[in-house]
Amino acid sequence: MNRTPSTTLIEGPAAPIEVALVDPGPSRKGIAVVAHPHPLYGGTMDNKVVTTLARAFEGEGFAAVRFNFRGVGKSGGTFDEGFGETDDAVAVAKWALATLGQSPLLLAGFSFGAAIQARAAQQLNPARLVLVAPAVTRVVMPNVPEDTLVIHGENDDVVPLGEVMDWARPQALPVLVIPGGEHFFHGRLHILKRVVVKACRS
Repeated sequence: MNRTPSTTLIEGPAAPIEVALVDPGPSRKGIAVVAHPHPLYGGTMDNKVVTTLARAFEGEGFAAVRFNFRGVGKSGGTFDEGFGETDDAVAVAKWALATLGQSPLLLAGFSFGAAIQARAAQQLNPARLVLVAPAVTRVVMPNVPEDTLVIHGENDDVVPLGEVMDWARPQALPVLVIPGGEHFFHGRLHILKRVVVKACRS
């Protein structure tokens, strides 16, 4: 499979959205849309956690879609406090389904992007939701399906593990903790990838 992504601009709710796609073709098992961290703090679709997630999905036969939120890279518009960004995520997922066919949809995100995908899932009803270091106190997050995979670093100092546990506890939602991991999973991206690959196979 050619892992060089094709990039394009698609029509978004407010402005064009920059999208990168790696597609295995007719053999694809589904579509995985991955959302990046906070746009105002350097988050882009080329973030290492985002690309690690995309490669994990690609390796398992999914079409992997990354995109830049409004105001990032070649995407137009300006930051909209999570509201417009949720609209962007929904628009990208719908574009992917329309372009590639109605494959099973998987939504994934890192930090701010995880919070946005939790919100987008309410409109899209994906087959699976993967949330990595979700920014539970930065964006109002809804409850999520019971099979949602939540992955967090033990030593995350951006989104403390305790905050995620406080969000997950009322939902009886398991949280997979990577020992010694911090927010960006430095030195532990291979563990993150392994966990996601295992989830894809379950």
